[in-house]
Amino acid sequence: MGDELEGKNILIVDDDVDILQSIATALKDTGASIDTATDGNTAVEKAAASPPDLMVLDMMLPKRSGFLVLEKLRHGKKKTDPPRVIMITGNLGTRHRIYAESLGVDVYLTKPFRMDRLVASAKELLS
Repeated sequence: MGDELEGKNILIVDDDVDILQSIATALKDTGASIDTATDGNTAVEKAAASPPDLMVLDMMLPKRSGFLVLEKLRHGKKKTDPPRVIMITGNLGTRHRIYAESLGVDVYLTKPFRMDRLVASAKELLS
């Protein structure tokens, strides 16, 4: 793949370790620095300590949902301010998608999703 995203920081947040590792492996070849979190509170702490350029964020998380993570990170900011966000979820409901978009989610993917689609979305958002 190359180093298209060299110098970019990506935070992947999912409580399913298999999904977390799969996404990290898929994005590793882009050249981006990858960090991970398995719950919403840790995601907020990591994003505050070292703001990512992109978050790949699961909607359903322990301790703090993906929605609450976004609300905390977006408080007082424009929807277009970093980080860019790809939300991943097993929820097929339209209502959740609309709310996610109102919080500034750039890409909304339902599980299962094609990993190449997620990587292409990350490259597009960070180019």
